[in-house]
Amino acid sequence: MSSKPSIAVILAGCGNKDGAEIHEATLTLWAIHRHGADYQCYAPDKKQHHVLNHITGEEMAEERNVLIESARIARGNIKSLAQFDATAHDVLILPGGFGAAKNLCSYAFDGPECTVDESVAAAVRAMHAAKKPIGALCIAPVILARLLPNVMVTVGSDLQTADNITRMGARHQKTTHGEIAVDTTNRVVTTPCYMLDARVDQIGEGAERLVIALLEMVGK
Repeated sequence: MSSKPSIAVILAGCGNKDGAEIHEATLTLWAIHRHGADYQCYAPDKKQHHVLNHITGEEMAEERNVLIESARIARGNIKSLAQFDATAHDVLILPGGFGAAKNLCSYAFDGPECTVDESVAAAVRAMHAAKKPIGALCIAPVILARLLPNVMVTVGSDLQTADNITRMGARHQKTTHGEIAVDTTNRVVTTPCYMLDARVDQIGEGAERLVIALLEMVGK
């Protein structure tokens, strides 16, 4: 049994327009290992909302599975979110990408009236009930805003999204590149990533700061 902290990472597919944002997901995994922890990737085993051409942005006439697509990032080492057990992990992280707003919840279509995938909601609520730290990047903080009353999160400086977060009963903190927002009461850490016009090194900086802050909460 490893003595390293275990971090569960929920992916939403593969690709920023219709799945998990690859830079955010990969740099999160890099930061987890860099700072002495281990990770297990998860994803819902369900049909992806739609498939987009990442060059044109146009919808493609095909179907894909969120778990199978997420396995591309996880190099096959991934589990269905239906198998998630909060007792097996110390931290939960949700990278962004529009898949988080399309496949993990319905925010991309319903805004502040969105619903959250049942398996995602169960994982977040189980970790929160156990007072275990939770992190979210980019657009994924809207999932926490929908599920955790009065939680404080950031999506950078996007005014419409910040307003929607407030409408969901949460609080928003304005941030810029590489910065994190820390809600010590709810044990939640968020960072804006590609909600801003960012470079990949700025994504890495934010992801690393988020992972460090979450690990500092473990066992406290």
